Amino acid sequence: MRLWWLPVGGLILGAIVGYLYSFHGGTNYKATALISLGQPTSPGGALVPSYGTNPNAVSQIVSAASVQANAAAVSGIRPAAIQGHVSVGTVGSAGTGATRTQPLISLTVTGAHQTGVAAAANALAGVVVAQTTARYVDDKIKTFQRTLNGVNQQLVAIDRQLISINHKAKTAGNADPLRQLVIVGQQSNAETRQGNLIAQQQTLKQQLAFAEQVEAARVVVKAAPVQASAHSKSTSLAVGALIGLIVGAILAVVFEPRFRRRITV
Repeated sequence: MRLWWLPVGGLILGAIVGYLYSFHGGTNYKATALISLGQPTSPGGALVPSYGTNPNAVSQIVSAASVQANAAAVSGIRPAAIQGHVSVGTVGSAGTGATRTQPLISLTVTGAHQTGVAAAANALAGVVVAQTTARYVDDKIKTFQRTLNGVNQQLVAIDRQLISINHKAKTAGNADPLRQLVIVGQQSNAETRQGNLIAQQQTLKQQLAFAEQVEAARVVVKAAPVQASAHSKSTSLAVGALIGLIVGAILAVVFEPRFRRRITV
């Protein structure tokens, strides 16, 4: 082939054009928030199946026009800057059976606004938390907290009662045996009640911690803007070089016969 330089020239020219194209479009930013949907359980301890623990539901929630408009208003950017720039994925595997766990949800917003994409991602993550398992689990947490507060108040009252009983016991050394027996009985009952309340207090603290850390949906990692090139330089260079090589080879095949005829003439 006498026109071998056409594919070579196309390869070089395509690589140059591809590399220059990688700078086209300015700088983009992306911000990713990690969300745990939680694992809400019933009072009996069984997992509660609902849309709130379905990763596909998250995608539908953040794709709603009203949700994106509110996120745009909070982040100070136009709604059009969010539409089509939100992606949802899962981190890890849910598993099956007894080993079933909820994967983390990655919510990513891309765009040209550095602070805007992070604010929008965090706003959307907040909506996901509010509209999934948070409502049910929040009610459980409030119930546990009210019960725990009541137990704490009873423990304070019993502590005061024991102080009073111990004071009576010290001053009843010369009292009649019946009075001393009554005081001992009061002290025993108060200490038994105190022990039961302390056990209930520990159980409530464990239930409260489980609800807050495991059952409730929450944002595990808040979104922060990260600079991302609009186009990958290596990919643009490779694609450009390949296109240039193909175009050069086609031109060489097309013009080779004409070139030969001119030489023979």
